[in-house]
Amino acid sequence: MARKIHIKYLDLYSGALFIQESLGWNIYLSVILLIGMTALLTVTGGLVAVIYTDTVQALLMIIGAFTLMIISITEVGGFEELKRRYMLAKPNVTSILLTYNLSNTNSCHVDPKPDSLRMLREPTDEDIPWPGFLLGQTPASVWYWCADQVIVQRVLAAKNIAHAKGSTLMAGFLKLLPMFLIVVPGMISRILFPEDIACINPEHCMQVCGSRAGCSNIAYPRLVMRLVPVGLRGLMMAVMIAALMSDLDSIFNSASTIFTLDIYKLLIRKGASSRELMIVGRVFVAFMVVISIAWVPIIVEMQGGQMYLYIQEVADYLTPPVAAIFLMGVFWKRCNEQGAFFGGMVGFGLGAIRLILAFIYRVPECNQPDTRPLFIKSVHYMYFATGLFWITGIVAVIVSFLTPPPSKEQIRMTTFCTSVGNSLTVQEKTILKYSETSNPVSSNGKSEENVKKGDDQNRKFLDWVCGFRSKGMNDRTIPEKGEDETVCLQMLEETPKVKLLLNCGLICVCSLGIFMFVYFSL
Repeated sequence: MARKIHIKYLDLYSGALFIQESLGWNIYLSVILLIGMTALLTVTGGLVAVIYTDTVQALLMIIGAFTLMIISITEVGGFEELKRRYMLAKPNVTSILLTYNLSNTNSCHVDPKPDSLRMLREPTDEDIPWPGFLLGQTPASVWYWCADQVIVQRVLAAKNIAHAKGSTLMAGFLKLLPMFLIVVPGMISRILFPEDIACINPEHCMQVCGSRAGCSNIAYPRLVMRLVPVGLRGLMMAVMIAALMSDLDSIFNSASTIFTLDIYKLLIRKGASSRELMIVGRVFVAFMVVISIAWVPIIVEMQGGQMYLYIQEVADYLTPPVAAIFLMGVFWKRCNEQGAFFGGMVGFGLGAIRLILAFIYRVPECNQPDTRPLFIKSVHYMYFATGLFWITGIVAVIVSFLTPPPSKEQIRMTTFCTSVGNSLTVQEKTILKYSETSNPVSSNGKSEENVKKGDDQNRKFLDWVCGFRSKGMNDRTIPEKGEDETVCLQMLEETPKVKLLLNCGLICVCSLGIFMFVYFSL
């Protein structure tokens, strides 16, 4: 959850930057406006509203981003011309010094690297060393796609297993698009506006975008404001706000769920009713709103003008332990609760220490000497993520062997080894056991359907705001135990045609991903 909250702060900052670039509003006013709209949507609508709005916003984002990509590629003369002109995109230092009246002639501008168009670079590369990219970034991806609450919550909300698999495959196909919808327009922005995007020194960068570390953050909004016709700018504004709100409402909802169920219900009030949990979740969203606004100055100071690098660095410090524990829990049935706990705590502690040190010892400006400690300066964060992943796994293995193994009941149908080859009878028993304990019961032992009908107006309004429907719940037909079990079994069924279609989709998305990876690595 800590990593998602960090990314939420970056989302706020990036969205505010776009509004500031396009409308000239104050960055704090932009943040308050964006976070207020998103919080209102999340609090009053819940997960259902988040899913529906995310679907519409995704369609809007794809249309707008495709429009900008086509316009920008046409402007530079095609993809091959893009690659040629990018390597020549150098700012005119003399013109910049005269235009901005800069007295400091010490330019620390860096020309495009010879391997700028390659994804895999030398092991000592300061941006993307290939061993660190393969071994360090992969755990972060495993965490995001397999263990991140935002993704998991949506998969669990699917109608059945086929819908869950299909939506995951669709997300995989959509994940191939950012290379063309985000990276390519960013490269074109550098080609068309090298004097702004590739600012030559901290003083120049400060005048262009308000950050002494660089102006790559404004590449996309600058391209929109300078290249897109007036009639389409409103669409692109809607696209950017939709992208921001889509991510923010997902994080708000997911973080609220984690706090409510994993912290409040387990540690604070174990007998809390569903209504109480609903209200606590909404209050926690309001709390995150306040913290988010207060955190913006820290992001402005800490991210150093390079939001993408900040996001990747935070991810590599916090997520490898989660990925290691998740993979061990899936593929190794001997891993127990003690091993997972101590492995995760050791990994999280090391990652948090490195993250704090990275905040304290920040990257110096381009014209200043690097006085950071050797273990910060010389150990790339991707290599640190690799070590963090393996340290977590080793600690989990050692502790698991030193403590009793989990019982068969605890690992039944939860690991790869114990799920393959199991009969439907075992699966039915597992589902039945779950269905018997899944009906929410309040702290006094009565079902939530027995909420009093005579609530006053204030309580009714609070229920409406929090999305808790007490009226009408008694009118629902509660299925019998046997019917409930049948419904659960139907959710796990796949017809042969649907299963074949989903497997073909899996092969296609994996093949496309491997092809793009190899193509942009050569």
